[in-house]
Amino acid sequence: MTSLRTMLSFPVGGTRFNYRVAGVAIRDGHVLVCREDDDDYCMLPGGRVEMGEPSDLALVREIAEELVMAVEVGPLLFTSESFYGRVGERFHELGFIYAIDLPEDVGPGGAQPFLVREDEGHLLQFSWLPLEGPDLIEARLLPPWLPERLRALPDLSGHVIFHEAEPTA
Repeated sequence: MTSLRTMLSFPVGGTRFNYRVAGVAIRDGHVLVCREDDDDYCMLPGGRVEMGEPSDLALVREIAEELVMAVEVGPLLFTSESFYGRVGERFHELGFIYAIDLPEDVGPGGAQPFLVREDEGHLLQFSWLPLEGPDLIEARLLPPWLPERLRALPDLSGHVIFHEAEPTA
């Protein structure tokens, strides 16, 4: 018997609340990112947490769904509160970002994206981007504070509050 899944993403007034979990996989100076087919930005792999689901288990589930592989979840790197807008909608997003270890044979090198998969009606493209240089900025890795923080990962987890500037008319 399958229980009803409730993703923690819902509208409140004129804003959508999201509870998201993501993973940082770093190999050979590259970080794994994901781009949905209709987005002009990329993000860390992960997704929404379900009601009653611990964030680390949500990340294991999301990686299994998106990448079809097992993952080991490491330490919590960041928690974040992000306030931003996308496609005419305002968001308040609570995020948990963990270090993750993928299978040894998964890493940079070869054609990019190295994996393209369908998930919930979207094509997800997974690529390894170099941490150094302009690639993370040119690929628009979001949230925008991530590239700098990924290049100098903290020894202890940190908390980031990010407010995207409101668009001007």
